[in-house]
Amino acid sequence: MSNAPRPRGPGLKFRVRTAWRNHTGNQGCDPLQQRQPESEDELVEIVKEAERLGVPARAVGSGHSWSDAALTGGVLVKPQGVARPLELENDLLRKGVNPSRLARCEAGIRLRELNAHLAGQGHALLQMGGYDAQTLAGVMSTSTHGSGIGFGPICDFVRSLDVVASGGRKYRIEPSDGPTDADAYRRHHPDRELRQDDLWFDAARVGVGCLGLVYSAMIEVCPSYFLRERRELRRWGEVRDELRTREVLREHRHYEVYISPYRLRDDDWCLVTTRDPTDGPAKNWGDRHRNTIPEIAARIPLVPALLNLVSDLRPSLVPRMLDGALRMLRKGVYVEQGYRVLNIGTANLVPAYSSEIGVPFTAEGKHLGAIERIREIADRHRRVGSVYQTSPISLRFVHASSAHLSMMEGRDTMMIELIQMTRTEGGFELLAAYEAGLYEFDGRPHWGQVNSLTGAHGLVPELYPRLADWQRVHAELNRSRVFDSPFSKRVGISTPA
Repeated sequence: MSNAPRPRGPGLKFRVRTAWRNHTGNQGCDPLQQRQPESEDELVEIVKEAERLGVPARAVGSGHSWSDAALTGGVLVKPQGVARPLELENDLLRKGVNPSRLARCEAGIRLRELNAHLAGQGHALLQMGGYDAQTLAGVMSTSTHGSGIGFGPICDFVRSLDVVASGGRKYRIEPSDGPTDADAYRRHHPDRELRQDDLWFDAARVGVGCLGLVYSAMIEVCPSYFLRERRELRRWGEVRDELRTREVLREHRHYEVYISPYRLRDDDWCLVTTRDPTDGPAKNWGDRHRNTIPEIAARIPLVPALLNLVSDLRPSLVPRMLDGALRMLRKGVYVEQGYRVLNIGTANLVPAYSSEIGVPFTAEGKHLGAIERIREIADRHRRVGSVYQTSPISLRFVHASSAHLSMMEGRDTMMIELIQMTRTEGGFELLAAYEAGLYEFDGRPHWGQVNSLTGAHGLVPELYPRLADWQRVHAELNRSRVFDSPFSKRVGISTPA
């Protein structure tokens, strides 16, 4: 009997089914297929094939979401093949639109590569969060943000979206005064539909993966700029008093605060970071770099492992560890190109997960009441079960957005990021307690971070008053329900069949 390999049929492809996990490993799924398209037409084919097979299709970004937002048991669409800068198509722009303030790229591009491309053109993003390894589609679709009360979330800098909807239909979605000339676009792209509609645009910018596969985006950019960052220790009592009004937020382009929930007396220290424009590069070598010790320590895998071990064996040391972290992060001056300063650096390499809750920044001080509630919850878990908050808590400030499902929809917002080291005992339970406690303060959990939000008890419509508008667009773009997922059903945003 011959041992020769059995011949394969012509064109027959063998696919090995593989699991997918996010970068931290706290989320994963076993999809039927993983696909990596390289064009918009391939996205169309994937949607049509998924519908024909009766399975869902869902895009995943770079895997930096700690929630289940990207998970699917159907077809997992990976973005690496649709991650290129694109021509702006100036001949399709409406008369009077300034092309020098716009850039267009495929939505799978990571912010890291997008920043490098824009810098080569003498341009930059107006705002970004603290990490540059996420995809543009990922940060947009979950309303990811930076810190500066003059800036909305990243989705607010999007001016136009190209989306593949159910049935493989191709849409360009813009506001009613969008940058595209309607007649020119229809002549050039007769197979696509241009929707210049504020309702559709406000829904599509934060679709959380439920309104189609985003192929490309046109975004607003600005000339390249430098930022001067200062990180200084200040007394919490002084900072709290300043945060009763928004004057301190107006004084700086970017402003954020790091606190320890165990050190919130008036004379306790917190870390305040401010970032403001400056003319050019730093003259002193020391001002061109962040703190040397924490930057090096974060690159050594043994360091976070030791910190985890200490917090496991001696949890009572955690408050002192947080104090030390705040002191190590302070820095007189750091000056660099804006996108380098906004990326917080090697701290992103420390194994961690987090929850983030947005509460309204109000004249009545609701945001300060939320901080006090966090202190109470942290103290109770410490006393009752020796469960600790193992990383400093950040407070960031974001301008109101018109996107229906943005955490900042309709209100200026203080985003409270609650980071835990990966091996924190009881860490997920503590985050769930924070989330539950902040609903009283109209807290909205970040879609892309750890959350326990459910569609029960009418909570989501209460948090998002324009949910019904979003669902009307969802019913059009997701007619076949091909973009439904366990996540969309858990949080209760999927429209009824």
